[in-house]
Amino acid sequence: MLKKSLIVLMLLTQVFVVSAQKKKLAGPKPRLVVGMVVDQMRWDYLTRFQDRFGQRGFKRVLKEGFSCDNTMIPYAETLTAAGHATIYTGTVPSIHGIVGNEWYDKLLHKQVYCVQDDSVRLLGTSKKGDLMSPKNLHTTTITDELMLATNFRSKVVGVAIKDRGSILPAGHAPNAAYWYDATSGNFITSSWYMNELAPWVAAFNNRKIVDSLYQVPWSLSYPISSYIQSDTSELGLKNNSFPRNLEGNIGKSYGSISSTPSGVTMTLAFSRSAIEAEHMGEDSIPDFLAISLSSPDYIGHAYGPNAVEVEDTYIKLDQELASFFDYLDDKVGKGKYTFFLTADHAVAHVPAFMEQHKLPGKSMKKNAQAVASTEKKFGITGIISDALNGQYYLNRGLLDSMKIDLYSLKSFFLQELNKSPDVLVAFDNENLQTVNLPSEIKEMFVKGYNYKLSGDIQVVYKPGYFFGGATGSTHGSMYAYDTHIPLLWMGWGIRQGNLHREVYMTDIATTLAALLGIQMPSGSIGKVINEVIK
Repeated sequence: MLKKSLIVLMLLTQVFVVSAQKKKLAGPKPRLVVGMVVDQMRWDYLTRFQDRFGQRGFKRVLKEGFSCDNTMIPYAETLTAAGHATIYTGTVPSIHGIVGNEWYDKLLHKQVYCVQDDSVRLLGTSKKGDLMSPKNLHTTTITDELMLATNFRSKVVGVAIKDRGSILPAGHAPNAAYWYDATSGNFITSSWYMNELAPWVAAFNNRKIVDSLYQVPWSLSYPISSYIQSDTSELGLKNNSFPRNLEGNIGKSYGSISSTPSGVTMTLAFSRSAIEAEHMGEDSIPDFLAISLSSPDYIGHAYGPNAVEVEDTYIKLDQELASFFDYLDDKVGKGKYTFFLTADHAVAHVPAFMEQHKLPGKSMKKNAQAVASTEKKFGITGIISDALNGQYYLNRGLLDSMKIDLYSLKSFFLQELNKSPDVLVAFDNENLQTVNLPSEIKEMFVKGYNYKLSGDIQVVYKPGYFFGGATGSTHGSMYAYDTHIPLLWMGWGIRQGNLHREVYMTDIATTLAALLGIQMPSGSIGKVINEVIK
């Protein structure tokens, strides 16, 4: 009797669980999902600049929402395009195919840009080049899956200054992806998405908001003496005074806006217009606005993470977030939208800054000695087709025609590369499993390597070592300063709290899929971050 009772109880429990799951999947959804990628944001900016933040920007997300404090990029070659693709596909470059901002096409024998598509035409500008689409992305995105789940009734729009920051998150089947054209000062798109530029975009462009923003100088938010978290000596430019007058750019230098905090203002102004014109978040069918804030990356590259410009950029970004949240609360409704914020990569400290403080780091200069020595050894020139993303592409056609033993040439070339004191290790990508690296690091290179798209030889430099000058910084390594990124959540379906266990960039799309009750992207390898979801 007891056994039968237990069986009945188990069956009832299973029925309850299944019923609860179905109810959750069939229940209400957020009216709008807003994904925000801050290009080149280190996680530690959240703590380092927290005394500068107001209560309604970053601090509101941290108070009302959820922070995954140890979110890591799980692959090497931490570059802009790869980061945006990984966030929205839930998979890694070895699968989604975006192995860098550009790569060398071994069949076409030329460099290919990540969103290059010569079959489309541009809309919103008179220039003929830089034709763009998501054609090179091999898998679906979470935005694609939302469209599939609602039989294309959802509205999906991507917005960024950078083309790749808009196109890759928006996926293959959005209503549109818009990016900024520095030649005309317009937001533009391509014929992949539509036959003619949407009237509301043309109306926005006619306002020439960029010229209006140029009328406002870049002034610091506080007295410069109070920027105690920054090193003002790192400025290193001819004009390092504030305020910085931008009026001279009006009507002619439209690209300069990208390297100022006003680039964020312009991007979010366009995002608001997209919400209004596309009627996003107005019904029960979830819509998705994918925003990438490109300006922090331009500023970070120019000045480095310890510059007062970067600190001021994040102070102003916090203020912009507060205003944007107020807008969403009013337009869509508080608690009716889901917001997440993350980064495509972080950034290294400036080598000169590190050396000044006797910390590991070095600004290197290009050294062609290994290539020259190898060519001399084998009596041949032109053995390298290209060098990108820390990789050398060997000229396989030439080597085959000259009957050069590939194994012998690779072995000698690696020997020469590894002689450099700046190099941690150089290795053959086809023999990655034999490299003397920790398994965790080795796995990052496996996830970043695509057999058809990546180079033959990988060079890994010591931590803090990269090619550059006395000012400015870069990214692209597998080290923590490049891979530790923020991940913040707020709004519909999100718990309040924070998480210290390690999660990954690939988990974002999968978590969104669980939150929305839809299928994960086609190449996804991420795991649901259960702690985030109510």
